[in-house]
Amino acid sequence: MPDPRRQLTGKRSRASGQIFERYITMACDYYWRKGCAVISKTPEPMKVVKPYGERFTGQFVAYFEKQAQPDYKGALSDGTCIIFDAKHTEKDRIQQDAVTETQWETFDMYEEMNAHCYVIVSIALESFYRVPWKIWKQMKDLFGHKYMAAGKELEPYKIPDQNSIILFLEGVELK
Repeated sequence: MPDPRRQLTGKRSRASGQIFERYITMACDYYWRKGCAVISKTPEPMKVVKPYGERFTGQFVAYFEKQAQPDYKGALSDGTCIIFDAKHTEKDRIQQDAVTETQWETFDMYEEMNAHCYVIVSIALESFYRVPWKIWKQMKDLFGHKYMAAGKELEPYKIPDQNSIILFLEGVELK
């Protein structure tokens, strides 16, 4: 029998993650209007099986074809590519394995092409961080464990937010 507390925690976490992605999407629009970047959410790789119900109402039965790519991809005003994933947690630390194997491989490929690669982290929708991919993948070597804790480890990567817009490009140097 499912644990109702865990179900509630899961629902709350998913809802917070969706809010976090909305904040980032608002920031992408903000940066587009300022002429700084064009960044889009990467669609999930889904396969539609059939319409849901007797009448087609825009709902359908589907499944994920493969693990998702990083959440956002785009270009900065200097022409360089940017790619990042949004990771939210209600805890005081973010685990390295929050990045899937497919996302890891994608980040490595883009990093090889000199793209700006980041993991954007939300801690309880209160604090936000832009962790460079080269730091994220070296957590064990740098910190002695495979997570980054709010405060000491994440603090150097803190980014501001303003009116629910996460200013994730503040401090990014153009090439």
